[in-house]
Amino acid sequence: MITLSDLNIIGSKTIYNSKPEDLYETTLSKKMGVLTNDRVLSVNTGKFTGRSPKDRYIVKDEITKDKVWWGDINKPLSSKVFESLFDKVSKYMSGKDLYVRDSSVCALEKSRIKVRSVCELPWSDLFIHNMFIREFSQNKDVDWSILCAPNFKADTNLDSVENENFTIINFSRKIILIGGSSYTGEIKKSIFSVLNFTLPVNENILPMHCSANFGEDGNTSVFFGLSGTGKTTLSTDENRKLIGDDEHGWDDDDSIFNFEGGCYAKVLNLSKDNEPDIYRAIKPCALLENVVLDKNKSVVYSDYSISQNSRVSYPIYHINSSLSPSIGKNPNNIFFLTADAFGVLPPVSKLTKFQAAYHFISGYTSKLAGTEVGINDPVPNFSACFGAPFMPLHPSVYAEMLISKLEKCNAKVWLINTGWIGGPFGVGKRIELKYTRKIIDVINSGELDSLNIGKYRNHSIFNFKIPIVCPGVPDDILSQKKLWGDDHKLWNALQSLSDHFKKNFKKFESEVPDKIKLGGPN
Repeated sequence: MITLSDLNIIGSKTIYNSKPEDLYETTLSKKMGVLTNDRVLSVNTGKFTGRSPKDRYIVKDEITKDKVWWGDINKPLSSKVFESLFDKVSKYMSGKDLYVRDSSVCALEKSRIKVRSVCELPWSDLFIHNMFIREFSQNKDVDWSILCAPNFKADTNLDSVENENFTIINFSRKIILIGGSSYTGEIKKSIFSVLNFTLPVNENILPMHCSANFGEDGNTSVFFGLSGTGKTTLSTDENRKLIGDDEHGWDDDDSIFNFEGGCYAKVLNLSKDNEPDIYRAIKPCALLENVVLDKNKSVVYSDYSISQNSRVSYPIYHINSSLSPSIGKNPNNIFFLTADAFGVLPPVSKLTKFQAAYHFISGYTSKLAGTEVGINDPVPNFSACFGAPFMPLHPSVYAEMLISKLEKCNAKVWLINTGWIGGPFGVGKRIELKYTRKIIDVINSGELDSLNIGKYRNHSIFNFKIPIVCPGVPDDILSQKKLWGDDHKLWNALQSLSDHFKKNFKKFESEVPDKIKLGGPN
């Protein structure tokens, strides 16, 4: 157990397991945030409005040296450098008001990890209160400790890190050290990285960067996807119980369980009509980050002048249809979400298990080129396992675990394009959310499969199966060929995307079985 004395934080006033209203008051009194007209705390995270994955390090020691997939994503740091920075951060925090909280992660009791966090800022502590599973008494034993000092800046000449900000994970000491960034996502993703290492290695549990929900008929659905693909939006469904919106485990006893006790949703262009459950979840206890307020202190969700990554954290019980405890059964359907700005992938495709492994390792979506002069084309974005910055092991480890799970439970895997149809960004249009929701609904009901028996057609390049009909969705929308109206342009765009897939996959090929390689495009 790491105690405050172990951290050498001397003379500090420690505020333990504060209530949200007290953290609101402290944040306001220190002029670190403002209240919206709905009495929700809003803060600005400063220079960093998103994670800085290039500044995340893992201490290379006896536990990690032969297991971690070292490289640009998992950057090694020596124990000596860690101890030096740990000592500096501890001394920096000495004598300050500190916010200490005991919480836990993993809804499944047998995998529960008890966490003690020590935060410099009150609203960092509020974030942890919202996002982790609450403990209502002091933990006698602590498995991991988080020390979060956003205002401490490393000396790049002396501290052997590349920038002033850093997140360091030490598996031997079981300590996460965060400095130089106020973006709270660093806190939640660091403990997710820990679980992505410990659960497969120690418990044969597949950790997943996904959302999940549960139907009245007992079926579980899992949604993988990178930022902006609709992972939180599509899993938050008033007709199904939300298990969680971001991080889950899949164990050998047929359980899908949430790692967290809250949700961290993007709010850019949030509306009551399109995402009513998330909209209603933003109420006192919630924490808004990097949103713009008008003169009446109402949130202007369409304004991205601070950041396109404006967010809100709230306890999962703010979603009326959430499941408690946050544990579901083996999934019936798994959805890979991609916002394809090339406009060539069908709105819905059915994958074999080896195609699923290939696309899982690829983790494809696309980024828009933005407003840079002379750049008009979408940019492909690949993130292994739909969460490369949080995956310490080689992606093939997680992919083979996925195949094993699929073989055991016979879950169906679907590739869902929530992006553009009928042409690339700037030419085609983004598929309407109502159609994507309808596709998800008829898959979950089993109706799509039953209607398309013998009617699926094979994609000419990616080889997956495309349904001919989908109730509630116009037939033309299911076929990019019909929407494009120009076979030559569509074929060239498909070939271009196929080339991007193959180029990206080369870095994994040496450790991936041939059966998974065959799941890729022609």
